[in-house]
Amino acid sequence: MGKPPITLTLDDSVTSNKVLRNTYLLLSATLLFSALTAGVAMAMNAAPLHWLVTLGGYFGLLFAVTRLRNSAWGLAAVFALTGFLGYTLGPILNLYLSLPNGPQVVMTALGGTGVIFLALSGYAVVSRKDFSFMGGFLMVGLLVSFLIGLGAMLFNMPMVSLAVSGMFILLMSGMILWQTSEIIHGGETNYIMATVSLYITIFNLFISLLQILGVVSGDD
Repeated sequence: MGKPPITLTLDDSVTSNKVLRNTYLLLSATLLFSALTAGVAMAMNAAPLHWLVTLGGYFGLLFAVTRLRNSAWGLAAVFALTGFLGYTLGPILNLYLSLPNGPQVVMTALGGTGVIFLALSGYAVVSRKDFSFMGGFLMVGLLVSFLIGLGAMLFNMPMVSLAVSGMFILLMSGMILWQTSEIIHGGETNYIMATVSLYITIFNLFISLLQILGVVSGDD
């Protein structure tokens, strides 16, 4: 027998629409703040952080967001996390912008990220399809990709890193559909956690596109 269709009551629909609206508003604010901190890092010509510092800061702030998600301090934790990730992006952007085709690569990656997010999120909102079945596959895929990518970085395997970037583009695209569907169908009722999930998805999508486009253009 197939999975029974999900039926939302009027109250459920109002709640999910509120969560979706708050998520998009907070996501817009965090993206702007992240761009600001990236700009500060670029202006300072900041050196890239050690990968252990980056991972430690990311997981530490993500833990803080999770613990504080139901309080006003959760908003401060969200901006701390997104601001930190934006700062780590600054040195990467400076590196690409210093290359011959760097500005075109950065703008193409930025535009591609925007188009993919708006198209997939918009499709999930308009179609209202249930993509909850993708959750388990995406989680396993992310874990496997992360471990392979970590190994490629430690053992300096650029082609493996490139393949992981391609995997991440597919996985992040699936994450956009899944997370938006979760909000619409009531699977995610906390807009702070929904915002963080979508922000991290957009961040990883941009980084992956940047790496692949850099290789294709001959700048990486």
